[in-house]
Amino acid sequence: MQIAPFETEHFFARYEFNTPWQLCNSDCESLPIAELLAMAGRSMDDFGSERLVYTDSRGSPELRQSIAGLYENVDPGSVVLLGTPVEGIYLAARALLDPGDEVIVLSPAYDALINLFEHVVGPGCVKKWQFRAGSDGWELDLGDLRDLKSERTRLLVVNFPHNPTGFVPSPAVQKDLMREAGDSGFLIFCDEMYYGLRNQGTPWIPSAADLSTRSVVLSGLSKTYGLPGLRCGWLVVHDTDLRESIVNWKFYTSICPPVPTEFLANAALQVAEELRSRNQARIARNLLIAEDFFSRWPQLFKWRRPLGGSTALVGFDVHSVEKLSMRLAEQQGILIQSARMLGGDDQHMRLGLGREDFPLALERFEDWLRKSDLDEG
Repeated sequence: MQIAPFETEHFFARYEFNTPWQLCNSDCESLPIAELLAMAGRSMDDFGSERLVYTDSRGSPELRQSIAGLYENVDPGSVVLLGTPVEGIYLAARALLDPGDEVIVLSPAYDALINLFEHVVGPGCVKKWQFRAGSDGWELDLGDLRDLKSERTRLLVVNFPHNPTGFVPSPAVQKDLMREAGDSGFLIFCDEMYYGLRNQGTPWIPSAADLSTRSVVLSGLSKTYGLPGLRCGWLVVHDTDLRESIVNWKFYTSICPPVPTEFLANAALQVAEELRSRNQARIARNLLIAEDFFSRWPQLFKWRRPLGGSTALVGFDVHSVEKLSMRLAEQQGILIQSARMLGGDDQHMRLGLGREDFPLALERFEDWLRKSDLDEG
């Protein structure tokens, strides 16, 4: 059975490594291994002395203990380390679903959150719960979710803080969502790769792992902590039978986490709050710069301020953001991404706020806007 093209990753594979001015990255600024180890009080000699052996398939006890410490109501035994964060989506889809089951996915969304679930349940069995565009922000309507449900609905897939809109539900909406899932009898898969990144004025909400035993939570070190090259992710799975099924599927994929990943992840989690705070401060600075930029172009862009995460979804009044993005990348070295690749429309673009060079990239983009003929796009 064929799977849908992974459009976002095809796009980044084509352009990410040859465009110097990037405005659509979803991660945060990274740092050298030596700097990370120094922050954690470890050395390169410590790293170099590790033996490249097989590891515990679920992750080392020390690492799972550190991860459990990020939550309020998670036991280390509920944590399963992954070979890469996206593996967690695949494992959950395989362990949870059968062909013909229905899945509801909050949309737009990272491609894998749609395509991997559809690959398991079959064409037409994934329904999209679309955001509503408010005047100043993105909104969810639980009535829309109820209209999508059926007796075949098995799973609800959400992502908070949300990529690409930056939406974070209020505590009341989060509770209503959990109650709706419980009353309806379906499970929640919650992608929390951006958990802990919330902008000024956004209320704190707990992890879904702390609220419901009927949740499967995906998280990792790529986004909030700025360590995408580490490829460290984990699932929190409270249900014992489901967790054992996920581990069984994992034996067919990555088997166990790599030794270098575990060593560096342990170091990162020792200084997790420092890493998160660095990135939150950078996002706050870039958010102010972005707001100033969009205030100068109100006829061309529709800005809705993100509540958290490291991305925003911005309306762009051009015929096709996707066509324009390819022209910009190939002719100007500027990278933007159409929301169409994420299940949205081609008149919105994803904006990434987590990189150090965001101000310079935005400056280049504005210089181009002043000189360009957008009708060509």
